[in-house]
Amino acid sequence: MKPRTILHIDMDAFFASVEQEANADLRGKPIAVTGAGHRTVVTTSSYEARACGVKTGMAVWEAKRCCPELIVVTGNNRKYTETSRRIMGMMQDYTPEVEVFSIDEAFMDVTHSLSIFGTGENIGRQIKARIREDLGITCSVGIAPNKLLAKLASDMHKPDGLTTIVPADVPRVMERLPIGALCGIGKKMRRHLNLMGIYTCGELGRCDETRLTRKFGIIGTHLKQMGLGRDDSPVIPCGEEDEVKSVSHSMTLERDIEERDDILRFLLQLSDMVGSRARRYNVAGKTVGLYVRYADFFTSFGKQTTLPGYISLSSDIYRAALSILDGVELEQPVRLLGVRLTNLKHQSEQLHLFEDERKRTAAARAVDDLNQRFGSLAVTFGTLLPARESGGSHVISPAWRPAGIRNVEVK
Repeated sequence: MKPRTILHIDMDAFFASVEQEANADLRGKPIAVTGAGHRTVVTTSSYEARACGVKTGMAVWEAKRCCPELIVVTGNNRKYTETSRRIMGMMQDYTPEVEVFSIDEAFMDVTHSLSIFGTGENIGRQIKARIREDLGITCSVGIAPNKLLAKLASDMHKPDGLTTIVPADVPRVMERLPIGALCGIGKKMRRHLNLMGIYTCGELGRCDETRLTRKFGIIGTHLKQMGLGRDDSPVIPCGEEDEVKSVSHSMTLERDIEERDDILRFLLQLSDMVGSRARRYNVAGKTVGLYVRYADFFTSFGKQTTLPGYISLSSDIYRAALSILDGVELEQPVRLLGVRLTNLKHQSEQLHLFEDERKRTAAARAVDDLNQRFGSLAVTFGTLLPARESGGSHVISPAWRPAGIRNVEVK
């Protein structure tokens, strides 16, 4: 079988780069892009800030302690999603096989495009040049025979890099590579592998598969293949992804709250956000989950309840989440709340049997249409009117896609 040619396009400090391009006064300076809340974290920092130790996920006060001259910029998610759409459109000029991995990175399978554009390097250089010329920002490109290695390659020479891993070089590249450098091996998995005496991809690839499967089950086979630099997963174009498995929203609150009315208002807002997205995806779920993190940041719990029937209306989701909340005794003020709908099925266009259900569903979809047209919270529950000022969630969902059922509009 002819080796595949896979590209991984990874934008460099994407949010920060977009802000620096839009505002000349920010160029060459250490900046951090954050959410709109008072108690927010760094979502992306410029390379100038990273050189001072500023990292994604840091609290703003901590980032400023690392870099006193840091400039904090409130993120503009609509600007980032529009820029991302333009970038993904450029990629599709070279192949229809483009898989959006997140808002700032994507895979391309250009195997069948080489007869037109020459080599993967040619395509990578053209995309880099177009992004720089049209948008004024840079990306790093990794080129390899599979997605695992292409993503690894794109991170090797950041920023503005272009790196190729050819099949003959795979054993050399993997031999001393730390296992944590591979996408899919997080901190927890790395700790488990380290306890087995496995620190490098070379050691992982040589490890007896039976030993790995005894420890990790069927995942052990996949881990060994990763250690060998093998990955046969296809590039999945937009619209052909697996069906959505869950719908969830969480919110870090502006202040710690303990009054029941305050907690219920945020719980209703989150339930409404989950319900709106579920209806947009045309799914309903039987299991509702509630996640709470306390004020000490470290203590949290999650509980769920499974209902006799499928629901997608915000009021039904709220009632289920409220029943979970009523079943626990909160030990501290609340810092974060999350609501999740799982155990999903796609709904048919068949009308509900009972008129009351038909009316409730029609009303919910009418509200969704108005909010889609005029903005989030244009029409909402009366108790949520104070939330208009904050505008709800300011976080881009990890499931964001430029098209298809995973296209979640953000504010």
